[in-house]
Amino acid sequence: MFQLEEEVKEEPKKDYDLAKSLPINLQGRNRFSQFIASVLVNSLYEMKNYPVVLINTVLSPLSFLVLIEFVSRGSLLGEAIEGGFIMSMFSAGMSLQGDLSHLKNDFKLQDMVVSSPTSWKVYLAGMATSELVYSLPALVVLGILAGYFLHFTPLGTITFLSVLFMMFITSIAVGYTFATFSSDIVQSFAFSRLLSTLFSTIPPVYYPITYIPYPFRYFAYLSPTTYAAELAQNAGGFIRLSPDAVAIDWIVLAAVTVTLFFIASRKARWREI
Repeated sequence: MFQLEEEVKEEPKKDYDLAKSLPINLQGRNRFSQFIASVLVNSLYEMKNYPVVLINTVLSPLSFLVLIEFVSRGSLLGEAIEGGFIMSMFSAGMSLQGDLSHLKNDFKLQDMVVSSPTSWKVYLAGMATSELVYSLPALVVLGILAGYFLHFTPLGTITFLSVLFMMFITSIAVGYTFATFSSDIVQSFAFSRLLSTLFSTIPPVYYPITYIPYPFRYFAYLSPTTYAAELAQNAGGFIRLSPDAVAIDWIVLAAVTVTLFFIASRKARWREI
């Protein structure tokens, strides 16, 4: 009788060990399937069922671009296009906050993912990619404008793409961290709008920082998007930075990105407590 009880207790452990000992190729296929599912659910299906959301995606970066075009009478069009790219990439990562919060609080999806073999890294990668797919209409329009009005060298192109990638990673880290702590979608949207304004609207993303008077210029450097915009504008030939200034911008931008992602991996509340 005691032996039977011991066998019953040990049986769940055997099942767990069996699940953990799946072949590596099967684990890889499972992770890829989970990754694709996130992209389908959070972007492609929504874009197909509600095409009107694409209009908002395109108008968000272009509205500031048009405003800068009118105010500067075309003199800052190149900087505005680069700013539209930076804002699109940053907004894509910040949109992750609202979507993750909605799925976590309203559909309890995160609880199901936590109880599954899916890790937070696979879940986050799939959801982040879905936000990038969601932003493709705006990026395509900006890409067409960039083809006409921006003239990068090969090194400048690599620099610009690297800046956009780091902005995306930074915003993902911020969006994911706030989403795991958010208890309501309304609270999440409030944080998202506030952070988007502080990081991509107030800083000199659509125009050179030299347009800001010196007493206030130091506040602009509190935002990592300022350093990203400087590097992008320097790569496009709109401003000239010294090698030391370029190095400082890269160091600050990389440090902020690594720090925020480290905080997200350590402090984000993946499991409810």
